[in-house]
Amino acid sequence: MRSILLDAGPLVALFAPDDKHHPRFRGLVRQLAPAGLRLLTTWPCVVEAAYLMRVKQRLEMLRWIERRGVLVYPFEAQHLSDMIEWMDQYTEPGKREMDLADASLYWLANETGIVEIMTIDVADFSRYRLPGGRAFVLL
Repeated sequence: MRSILLDAGPLVALFAPDDKHHPRFRGLVRQLAPAGLRLLTTWPCVVEAAYLMRVKQRLEMLRWIERRGVLVYPFEAQHLSDMIEWMDQYTEPGKREMDLADASLYWLANETGIVEIMTIDVADFSRYRLPGGRAFVLL
């Protein structure tokens, strides 16, 4: 089974037919699902996506999560120290910043070893480097 991390942008796109990224991510999920696909995300990504959606889309997404369309990994307060360190490391004042959703996916990649990620945030995830210098594989 292929496991892929899911960022907030593609999560929105999957449930918003009017989103410009909808055809791309809907098509990618449909293409990969028959061979076995496990999507993983975190609660900060879910909250960010929900904030950006209309009510109907938000409820549809939450029902999908409830049916385990995506596995949502929780983290504990003690994991925040690493996330804060990464957010500080990857923040360039006035330019780019690593937000909590990105930091939580970075954490999840470290925890699981999964480096493939569905994201529209190409600029940021292209510059993040995991331990050993590994790069994310952007889908």
